[in-house]
Amino acid sequence: MDKQLLIAVLMGGPGSERKVSLASGNAVLEALQGEGLNAVGVDVTDHALDVPEGTRLCFNVIHGTFGEDGEMQQLLEDMGMPYTGAGVESSRLAFDKVASKVAFVDHGVPTPASEIVDCSSGAKLPDMALPYVVKPPREGSSVGVHIVQTEDEAMAAMEDAAKYGDEVLVEQFVQGKELTVGVLDDEVLPIVHIAPRSGFYDMNNKYPWLNDDGGTDYYCPADLDEATTKKVQDAALAAHRALGCEIYSRVDVLLDDDGNPFVLEANTIPGMTASSLLPKAAKVAGYEFGPLCQKIAELSLAERS
Repeated sequence: MDKQLLIAVLMGGPGSERKVSLASGNAVLEALQGEGLNAVGVDVTDHALDVPEGTRLCFNVIHGTFGEDGEMQQLLEDMGMPYTGAGVESSRLAFDKVASKVAFVDHGVPTPASEIVDCSSGAKLPDMALPYVVKPPREGSSVGVHIVQTEDEAMAAMEDAAKYGDEVLVEQFVQGKELTVGVLDDEVLPIVHIAPRSGFYDMNNKYPWLNDDGGTDYYCPADLDEATTKKVQDAALAAHRALGCEIYSRVDVLLDDDGNPFVLEANTIPGMTASSLLPKAAKVAGYEFGPLCQKIAELSLAERS
């Protein structure tokens, strides 16, 4: 890769995951510079882009709205600017949990049963039997997600999720291990087992440094037998392909107590600090963080040049 080629690392963004994105973006910036590449950071604060003159590649590390939902990808396409990761359509599809659920079902990807609840005229309860999981369809990092075990919890959960949009996704609750699987250039990376110390993998447990609370233990490779490992990795790769994701993604999977995987979603802009889950898995597969970031840049430039 041409070391003089200017790479703009896009970070921050206007969404609810801004602080997390800044951490990812600064980590990627430092990693690229550590590989001797000509990289600069760009703090994006609204739904617009102003990249430095001479930029040849935008490394997108904006999580959530604007950066991960296809909007920024469309702006970059209109500018004729190459960028990292998933394209316009695959970003839109993966970010929308309702649309991605349809794609998973259409392609035979194992995924929890679900129901869409129209809350445009006010929050209401689903028909699905308890327990279930309530999710806003177009938010990331477990924003607005609730595991509902009792009727007393149900309406409060629906009201909170409805703050983020008229539709609320309700999914069958699957008891089991929380896993995540990175896919890089169609290579399935080792499985990470996510073990929250309390509750589930919510914002507090994902990012305890944001709230000085919570915490999670991670095990990679996950302690699974060979057959179960293959089953989980096959499901993750099928989900990645069902959404048409380019370059890389990180697929979240629940493994029930009978050893059956259920795909929840694919993240097209996963966390990218050296301690984030995709880099953890990549390191076990032989990719240190700096070379991982450079490989993503090289693959993306080849894809979009």
